[in-house]
Amino acid sequence: QVHIVESGGGLVQPGGSLRLSCAASGNIFDIYAMGWYRQAPGKQREMVATITSGGSTNYADSMKGRFTISRDNVKNTVYLQMNSLKPEDTAVYYCNADGVGAKGDFGSWGQGTQVTVSS
Repeated sequence: QVHIVESGGGLVQPGGSLRLSCAASGNIFDIYAMGWYRQAPGKQREMVATITSGGSTNYADSMKGRFTISRDNVKNTVYLQMNSLKPEDTAVYYCNADGVGAKGDFGSWGQGTQVTVSS
C-alpha cells in the first residue's frame, strides 16, 4: 500500500507565498509521475501541475508563472511553490502519485491540505 501525505497548507494574504510538500511512502518500485490538484468549494477537482520522474512538467494555464513544481526522486517527494497567491487559489490541494509497487501499478491520493488566500 502506498501512502501519500501532504503538508504546508495554511492561511496567507493575497500576494503571499506558500510551499506545499507531498511525500509518498510504502513498497514503491518507481513513481512515473506526481502532481498537484485542487478542489474549491462547489467546483470540480482540477489539475494544478504535474511532473514526471524525468522532470517534465505541465501546468494549468492559470498557474503558469506563479506556481513551480519540483521533485526529489530519491525521497519520493514533490513540492509546489506558490507565489503571488490570489483569493481564487483558495482550495483543498491534493497530491497524486502514479507508479508501480510491490502490488503492481498504483495511483494514490493524499487526504489534501487546505490553502486559504484571504486578507
